[in-house]
Amino acid sequence: MTTRRAFTQSLLGSAALSAFGLPLAAQAQGSLDMARILVGFPPGGTTDALSRRVADKLRGSYANNVMVENKPGAGAQIAISALKTAPADGSTLLLTPSSMLSVYPFTYAKLPYTLDDLAPVSVACFFSHGFGVGPAVPASVKTIKDFVTWAKANPDRANFASPAAGSIPHLTAALFNKLSKADLQHVPYKGSAPGIQDLLGGQVSSMCSPVGDYLPHLKSGRLRLLATSGPQRSPFTPEVPTFKEQGFDIAVREWYGFFLPAKATPEARRRAAAYLQPALASKDLIDSMAQVGMEVQSSTPDQLAAWLKADADQWRGIVKEIGFRADS
Repeated sequence: MTTRRAFTQSLLGSAALSAFGLPLAAQAQGSLDMARILVGFPPGGTTDALSRRVADKLRGSYANNVMVENKPGAGAQIAISALKTAPADGSTLLLTPSSMLSVYPFTYAKLPYTLDDLAPVSVACFFSHGFGVGPAVPASVKTIKDFVTWAKANPDRANFASPAAGSIPHLTAALFNKLSKADLQHVPYKGSAPGIQDLLGGQVSSMCSPVGDYLPHLKSGRLRLLATSGPQRSPFTPEVPTFKEQGFDIAVREWYGFFLPAKATPEARRRAAAYLQPALASKDLIDSMAQVGMEVQSSTPDQLAAWLKADADQWRGIVKEIGFRADS
């Protein structure tokens, strides 16, 4: 028996295939027996959660079975490297945050991959980072400029945490530090969770991390968001002004994207994008990822390629201005 949801998904899939210039028959004739999504992080994180939800949507349409293969290590470099030698038939996709492609080439002297090893397929989501403070900072500090004033008056307590050295939150806050001349000391963590816990406990005064990391704590008032990093305000914290609104020339968003091996045919790329489009348009997937501050959307391969180029151009300049090296 065909449910209304299955019928609707079928229609969405057919419309997407047509939009990408593929015949409707490709939905049946081109189905793979097995497909996998490579993820460069352990199970349980945001990237893993998104990949598993998308895999559920692709199972039975894009391929008879779709599995997630976690390949953590070296800041996701292992998973990206694994894509290089994967089959060109579309059976292996990579889901990765943008920083491994738009930032790493400028912070590492040598990487086991280049951008030419990957074929862009579709963006998966966008998200902004937030600059927040905890109980170590007085309640009278309500804006990012207030924080700069407080930091300069309290240099022994002026610091900022990030999920990792060389991450986009770290570089965003480092750029703010340079522009504001606040002289904040960087405290890197292994992931957002321990940094947020120390921010809540007052061990660090501020932190830059994805907006979604703060959402569970904002209502209690224990954490306060002073700025977000995007070109516009985050839809999840519309009351919080951006860095740019407060006089700091910072406008960065991070994204996750799906990629195939560079040797994948144009048809394989179009087919993967066509099936990802309705999967990423699913309301339940959009709603579930909104809970962690992710704006889910899809794109064409060309759009993702253009975003990647623009981001790489932006981060080349930022990394040079900050002077950070991951392997120094």
